Amino acid sequence: MRLFIAIQFDEPILEILTNLQEELKAQNVEGNYTRRENLHLTLAFVGEYGNPDDVLDAMEGAEFRPFDIELDGMGCHHGDLLWAGIADNGELASYVKRLRRALSHQGIPFDKKRFAPHITLVRKAAWRNGQGLPAVNSPAGRMCVRRISLMKSERGKRGMIYTEIGGVGEEIMVL
Repeated sequence: MRLFIAIQFDEPILEILTNLQEELKAQNVEGNYTRRENLHLTLAFVGEYGNPDDVLDAMEGAEFRPFDIELDGMGCHHGDLLWAGIADNGELASYVKRLRRALSHQGIPFDKKRFAPHITLVRKAAWRNGQGLPAVNSPAGRMCVRRISLMKSERGKRGMIYTEIGGVGEEIMVL
């Protein structure tokens, strides 16, 4: 089972991010756009792991208190991945350290790359002249993170399907 730990966004942030994607499309940016329901902030990528209960135990062992995050700027990684950024945030960084320490303590493997908070908007992005970011408004928005989700990733007919299989914090109300 392919797993990752993430922050899922509330509706106002999802609206801001999808509007940003629409602006990119209007600037003739082509590529694989992340579907609205898949927009998230990855805190730790576990990958193939057969026991999600162990991961949930580790998540419960990393003290979680709600905190705010704020969208901040955009960027391009490896020349073809467009992302929206998250403002520097000591509470987020501290939580990620506690979470990763708990995963290590439980012996759960995860990608140990330095945490660089970003939201993937477009993969394999291409645009006219390919130099510099297209002219779009920088995203601005803020939300209180009240839940951290353990997500399962599966390949579907229309791309990846992300499903929450557990978490810590307040339950998310789905209407």
